[in-house]
Amino acid sequence: MKRYRICVVGAGWSGLAAAIHAVQAGHQVTVLEASRSLGGRARTLPASADALMPDGSTATLDNGQHILLGAYRETLDLMRTVGLDPAQTLLRLPLGLRFADGDGLQLPDWPQPWNLMAGLLMASGWNMGDKRSLVRALRLWRKNRFGCSPQTSVAELCQGIHSTVMEDLINPLCISALNTPPQLASGQVFLTVLHDSVFDKPREKKQTMPAGLETTDLTGQPPGADRKPKPWRAAGSDMLVPTVDLGALFPQAAAAWLNDHGASVHLGRRATCPRWSGGQWQIDDEGFDRVIWATAPQHAVQAFSDYLPLAPKNLGLHLQRWLRPAKAMRYQSIATVYAHAPGLVLPRPMLALRSSPMAPAQFAFDRGQLGGPPGLLALVVSAPQGEYEQLESMVLAQAEEQLEDWLDGQRLSAIRTVMEKQATFSCAARMVRPPQQVAPGLLACGDYLYKPYPATLEGAVRSGIMAALALDETEGFVWKE
Repeated sequence: MKRYRICVVGAGWSGLAAAIHAVQAGHQVTVLEASRSLGGRARTLPASADALMPDGSTATLDNGQHILLGAYRETLDLMRTVGLDPAQTLLRLPLGLRFADGDGLQLPDWPQPWNLMAGLLMASGWNMGDKRSLVRALRLWRKNRFGCSPQTSVAELCQGIHSTVMEDLINPLCISALNTPPQLASGQVFLTVLHDSVFDKPREKKQTMPAGLETTDLTGQPPGADRKPKPWRAAGSDMLVPTVDLGALFPQAAAAWLNDHGASVHLGRRATCPRWSGGQWQIDDEGFDRVIWATAPQHAVQAFSDYLPLAPKNLGLHLQRWLRPAKAMRYQSIATVYAHAPGLVLPRPMLALRSSPMAPAQFAFDRGQLGGPPGLLALVVSAPQGEYEQLESMVLAQAEEQLEDWLDGQRLSAIRTVMEKQATFSCAARMVRPPQQVAPGLLACGDYLYKPYPATLEGAVRSGIMAALALDETEGFVWKE
């Protein structure tokens, strides 16, 4: 494989994944990040934005609350690559969507598929008709190999499932995973996430037993001897909730690993649009053999559109092909309302909330159980509507009503509300995603390009890996000045 001089523009999870894999392949890598923070749209807010708590202390906040799944194999492997132990930074919880009143689905900590079967049988608040409607749908989806027409929405996919199950399970799952309302969300992407998280059994790496060790384990110890505990593993359906801030979860260690392995990471350096000149891609008057553009899609559209009028004709055709679907993409916002009540402890680190237009939050996270200050909640609103102040007021009223038993008469104090206006792309049915190759030698990566998945950290990481693997591809392009 040829060794190239690579520029990765953007130090989010996708760009960092691309940079790490490019370094492992022997390439010379430079990473440029416009902001002073690592992690892109999954980042820790700067120290200047630390929240002032009622007792005068400060709390480090993230730009939103993220959940990983045990099915996020590439993300977990990448964490280990840069020296992190997921068992020390992620709280493993069996999949559950339980409300404050105890209703909802909770899978036991059992092997698949027994955990799902037991969870359905024990689901609280559902009658037998509700459960049968879900089982019928699951059987049909499995029979169809978790595939459906690209035009099918989640709402259309779930016709026949009782309204109680839709409200308690399907709608919260769809909103949390795809950040898109079920009436618009892609049924195929929803099925893919469901398959990978609930039905796809983890694949263990096979180990070959060396000759002569048949009566010992792989450490050479005889049977029954003291052995090291098995490495931490999560089932595909397990929810993995960070117990550290998002910077410490991966980006900071990734940047340190890159610097230790000969790459250079520059923060606060905004890259100009890429230009082809003299047989190389020019970024800020510096030449590179290949460029991986790892910014948010709207920023990529702006950069490539700026260059389009100046590009050679044949290169412009490639840019136009990429820009056509990219410009058609739509976006959804996410709001996180941080609130506090002294001594508040929820019965679980994460609770589902019953949502409606006047009660817009879908989930409550007890940050005190997740490494944060006691009594601090993160109330998450996917695809919010309305003005900032009105949204915050409705969320606080909703939380006080639904968490009344644990507030013990206290009122919640708003600490800070973080609004990401274009947090994710709208994962709608019939959407067409741009290709990863923008033009020969110019690649893009990001969660919006990994077609099987919605806007997730795993999709971002996989897209970054795919970009690094495609550095040699040029599609037979004839270079012209």
